[in-house]
Order: sequence, then structure tokens, then C-alpha cells
Amino acid sequence: MDTAAQIRQIEETLRSMNRCWTKTWDEPAFRDFIHPDAVAIVPTTPGRLEGRDAYVAGWRGFTETAKIHEWKETDYRVQLYNGERSAVATCLFSITFSMDGQVQTMRGRDMFFLIKEGQHWLVVADQFSPEPMAG
Repeated sequence: MDTAAQIRQIEETLRSMNRCWTKTWDEPAFRDFIHPDAVAIVPTTPGRLEGRDAYVAGWRGFTETAKIHEWKETDYRVQLYNGERSAVATCLFSITFSMDGQVQTMRGRDMFFLIKEGQHWLVVADQFSPEPMAG
């Protein structure tokens, strides 16, 4: 597979994974995108989410407490490494959701590290953060 096709496959993998939690919570499908030893660093949880179960639980917790109104992801950048068997992907996102009766919009950026196992890309690491306020 050529480099451009690999990059398209990674972008589609991440978009598909995000649909699993932004459109309707589909835990079995979401789990299929996450490596068993995945780690995530998120702004609302101290330390790290370590392992697929913790990673999935973090996203499940959000979807159980928030109603997502809109999700957008843009400006993907993908860099391939290790003979096109690993990749770093970044994107910008915007999410509007209701939580505790309040509607909130957060803009941020996300960075993923992925590895290719067989024909599938798996998320091994994820770090996202809100976009800093212009100042």
C-alpha cells in the first residue's frame, strides 16, 4: 500500500473510532480500535489511563454524563514511522455537549500514536487538550 493510502486509512480509522463515541456509544466497536496496552493522557483525569479497559472506561464515563450535540475533527496531519508500521496523527477538534444542564463547546487538539497489526491500525497512545485561549 502506498504512503498516501496508508495515511487515508489512518485518518478513516480515527474518524470511525470517534464516531463510536460521538454518534452513539458503541463500546464493542470502540474497543476494537484500542491496543490492549494503550495509554491516554486527558485534561480531566490525573495521571494516565493505562490499558484498553481504563481507556474505554474513560470515554464511556464521558458519554454517560454528557449529551453530544456536535463533533468536528479537522486538519489531520499523519507522519509514518518504522517502515509504515507506526504513525503519529494529530488533528483539531470541536465538540459541543450538554452536561449538568449546561451546553459547552470545547475546541482542542488531539495527538495519537498508532501501530499497524495485520491490516488494522490500533491506537496505542492518545493525548488531547483544549485549545489555549488567545491572549
